[in-house]
Amino acid sequence: MPAAIGGQWPIAMKAIILSAGQGSRLGHLTDDRPKCLIEFNGRSLLDRQLDALEANGVPEAIVVTGFHDELVNAAIEQRRQEGRGPSVRTVFNPFFKVADNLGSLFMVREELKGDCLVWNGDTLVSDALMAHVVGNDRPGICVTIDRKDGYDEDDMKVIRDDADGRLRAIGKRISEGVNAESIGLLAFRAGGAEQFREAIDKAMRTSEGTTIWYLRVIHHIAQNGEVWTLDIKGEEWGEVDFPEDVENAEALVKRWDESRKAQAA
Repeated sequence: MPAAIGGQWPIAMKAIILSAGQGSRLGHLTDDRPKCLIEFNGRSLLDRQLDALEANGVPEAIVVTGFHDELVNAAIEQRRQEGRGPSVRTVFNPFFKVADNLGSLFMVREELKGDCLVWNGDTLVSDALMAHVVGNDRPGICVTIDRKDGYDEDDMKVIRDDADGRLRAIGKRISEGVNAESIGLLAFRAGGAEQFREAIDKAMRTSEGTTIWYLRVIHHIAQNGEVWTLDIKGEEWGEVDFPEDVENAEALVKRWDESRKAQAA
């Protein structure tokens, strides 16, 4: 843990983690617990997310809960009792069964101000990747992206202008011109969060508001303004959506844990 320096944490930033969903595509793994509490090498997905924030000096997190919120609250309380950071608050989204993740962000829209992160509750990232995101000082809205040889229908596909790093389009249904994917981690600085908050408020007042992803709002902002990307190619991360992702994530975090032990020896 990057201990507070002179009573202060190293940076002034908060993270909003979207963990309201059940994760029904994972089958029996989430019958009685939300996706964020699935364990990987002995620690839950949420715990590992909070560890990554703690390791990079992010002092505050707001976790949006929904399915079995009482279990998430208990896990966070246990962490608090153990004296582990960052400081965490939860906000319950009562509409998690009927609204997509834009609804979760609407519930915490007042938290969208100043420097902040928005992080999908099913994405694991290495400490080094988080350091890259936290250390990037690009003003406005910045979508963390990765590259690979091909993209499937479930990827959150991105069209990025490689000349200047601007995001031109983002969505699962893009079929042409795709050259990156969103990993589910966004950073907002210098007015970007406030711009996003205003756009969320407008989107939720439309007839499709409860049915769309928050990245649809980011796409619309990019059509008329500036949205930037941060390319983290070479850094390690994993998304947990399907049963086969669990095995891959387990191998990933075991490698991270073994690396930490080796460094500490």
